[in-house]
Amino acid sequence: MSTDKQTISISDLYELFKSSTGVTTDSRKVHIGSIYIALKGEKFDGNKYAAKAIENGAAYAVVDNEKFLTSSKTLLVDDGLTALQQLATFHRRQFFIPVIAITGSNGKTTTKELVAAVLGSQYAIHYTYGNLNNHIGVPLTLLGMESNIDIAIIEMGANHLGEIKTLCEIAEPSHGLITNIGLAHLEGFGDLEGVKKGKSELYDWLARNKGVAFVNKEENYLEVLSSKVMHKVFYMKTDAPDPRVAPHEISLLDTNPFLKVGYLIQEEKFEAKSQLIGKYNFNNIMTAVSLGKYFKVPGEKIKKGIENYAPSNNRSQIINVGTNKIILDAYNANPTSMKNAIEYLSEEASNNKVAIVGDMLELGPVSEKAHQDIVNQLKQFGINKVALVGSEFKLTAHPDFLHFKNFQDCKSWFDQQQFDNTTILIKGSRGIQLEKILT
Repeated sequence: MSTDKQTISISDLYELFKSSTGVTTDSRKVHIGSIYIALKGEKFDGNKYAAKAIENGAAYAVVDNEKFLTSSKTLLVDDGLTALQQLATFHRRQFFIPVIAITGSNGKTTTKELVAAVLGSQYAIHYTYGNLNNHIGVPLTLLGMESNIDIAIIEMGANHLGEIKTLCEIAEPSHGLITNIGLAHLEGFGDLEGVKKGKSELYDWLARNKGVAFVNKEENYLEVLSSKVMHKVFYMKTDAPDPRVAPHEISLLDTNPFLKVGYLIQEEKFEAKSQLIGKYNFNNIMTAVSLGKYFKVPGEKIKKGIENYAPSNNRSQIINVGTNKIILDAYNANPTSMKNAIEYLSEEASNNKVAIVGDMLELGPVSEKAHQDIVNQLKQFGINKVALVGSEFKLTAHPDFLHFKNFQDCKSWFDQQQFDNTTILIKGSRGIQLEKILT
């Protein structure tokens, strides 16, 4: 094994990886025969757990501090994170298959799950588990790719400029899409122009590497931002799709209570009734249908994929409790997704509507205005009862609305209510933990 100052090369590490049971960066999740790669952060040093990882069954532990080279099973690299990312890229380059990158301000996880459901009905696929979509999650996702897969779907998240660029350099996508551009993670991006620039780093990669961009013409900014990409597939909403004119047109047939879409494949019409609510989810479904068409998934299998996908993990979940309908969408929130959810609640047929909304985090200097806009929207739609949760909403107190410091206080109130035939929206950023109101 070639070494340089006792460090192992990525190619040699890859040889060990091929005979391992996978890679982990968490010593508590070591599998027998796996490789543990130690990472460091402001408050932790994974090198300290290398010996424990080997004790738990790891074949090797990769460290970046010489003092933790305690046995022949510990391997030295210059930097653990860099080694993880380079190993992932090395592995990705063994595959000559479509690698689809998905990013955007809203809906990227739902879109990823829908695309996986549709393409997975026809092909062997590998896709991002949960929200492992950052500089650590993307490499781990890539390293999970097995030799028999036909297509990989990689979700990419970002909260500052340059992050999508880095993720593209790691994953080297051949195809990609941006779900939308909105006001999210403004602490890192600064403003809407910063969001545009940050998300467009995916288009920049595809343009430089002759990749294919899927572009939703219903979303603002995307068509212009993607102009540099030579190979594009446009898709859009229509009331009468005609494949002889535009094969990537999708129609919205129904919204009550779940979204139903129509599409044509070789002049045969198909209809798919999803398990998703809200018009805002139409674009996510439309994207999945369009990618299914592009990759030649039969119409009936596209239908099956759309219909079988059920939202989970606190994303647009419908929970029926007695005569009440609860819309749980507490995984994430920003001004766009919050407004969409409130608009959906306002359109519900129920006469009794309750909105429990939590702070939208990471909005930086526009936070107070963004929260005030949400309060104004709630007032405009005349929701029967509103409960605001968190310190940001405290600055926008409204005499007709309740306010709670945290989910615990809100839960105490919620548990005392006697709701009947009521539709209840629970929406907020993950950090507010509004889903715990229901526990």
